[in-house]
Amino acid sequence: MAKQDFYELLGVARGASADELKKAYRKLAMQFHPDRNPGDHTAEQKFKDISEAYDVLKDEQKRAAYDRFGHAAFEGGGSPRGSEFGFGTGFADIFDEMFGEFVGGRRGQASARGSDLRYNLEVSLEDAFRGSNAQIRVPTSVSCESCHGSGSEAGSRPVTCTTCNGNGKVRAQQGFFTIERSCPTCGGAGRVIENPCRVCGGQGRIRREKTLSVNIPAGVEDGTRIRLAGEGEAGLRGSTPGDLYIFLSVGAHRLFQRDGANIHCRVPISMSTAALGGQIEVPTIDGSRARVTIPAGTQSGHQFRLKGKGMSILRAPSRGDMYIQAVVETPVNLTKQQQDLLREFEKASETGKTSPESAGFFAKVKEFWDDLTE
Repeated sequence: MAKQDFYELLGVARGASADELKKAYRKLAMQFHPDRNPGDHTAEQKFKDISEAYDVLKDEQKRAAYDRFGHAAFEGGGSPRGSEFGFGTGFADIFDEMFGEFVGGRRGQASARGSDLRYNLEVSLEDAFRGSNAQIRVPTSVSCESCHGSGSEAGSRPVTCTTCNGNGKVRAQQGFFTIERSCPTCGGAGRVIENPCRVCGGQGRIRREKTLSVNIPAGVEDGTRIRLAGEGEAGLRGSTPGDLYIFLSVGAHRLFQRDGANIHCRVPISMSTAALGGQIEVPTIDGSRARVTIPAGTQSGHQFRLKGKGMSILRAPSRGDMYIQAVVETPVNLTKQQQDLLREFEKASETGKTSPESAGFFAKVKEFWDDLTE
């Protein structure tokens, strides 16, 4: 007899998503499971068929092969599960998918692993440029030195839990469901401490501030995360410790503004330098100096690019660029002589030539006003 199409078996379209497939499978598996249909061989066969169909379609590679070749893709012993699918295993998978996150067992059992920790660290722009090594103090849980993390008083050892016989899990029957969860006596450890350590109270860890050295690579940016494996909280009674995550932020600088790998610097220049041209020296993030030539007639906002004078790039040998933004400074606190010289300069100037932007703007203003009066 020809096999029924897998998509038809599950009652879904050929383009069904993974969630749609799972939902359809769960519904049918609960309906036709042999425990709900004792002695019904038709339901038994149906359960086998839908289980085989779902096993193929939930796997992207198997599904692609089935979409292209149909059942022939798994002929000759190539069926992924076929008759090897067991009712107990199949139903356990269904139950685990549906309830595993809420009860004990492979998914629900609480882990004694130590918690991960977060530490916020601010570094200067210079440290972000060249890299550095920082010392930090982290309040955390560390392994108890008195009991060496075991949780037991010196000379004693944890004993096998009599409730779960060392399995760490217990089972309870509810109807045709068998629920497996962490043992309430030992918390899933499989052992209990009869003589707890007086220093840590049987936890195998104590609160303490820990000093750590953090290597900060050159080129880090705001939000860069550094993971220190095993430097989080110590686990219960010698279990695996958690990790420490360092989240970096780069502080503001008094001279430079960072934009990714580039650096910007606003540099005031005198009116005479802007008008006549000249040279200025500017600092760079690496501590050196750079000479910048200012052409005659430079306006405020004009930028000069210094290639390769910007920030370090994380895990790269190159650097970004530096941009100098000229800010022409208007003279203040002029003496009478200086004022007279400027007035003389103003009289001798042809506005259209010496201040073309100003002349152009006010020409447009005059045209605007003339249009309003027409």
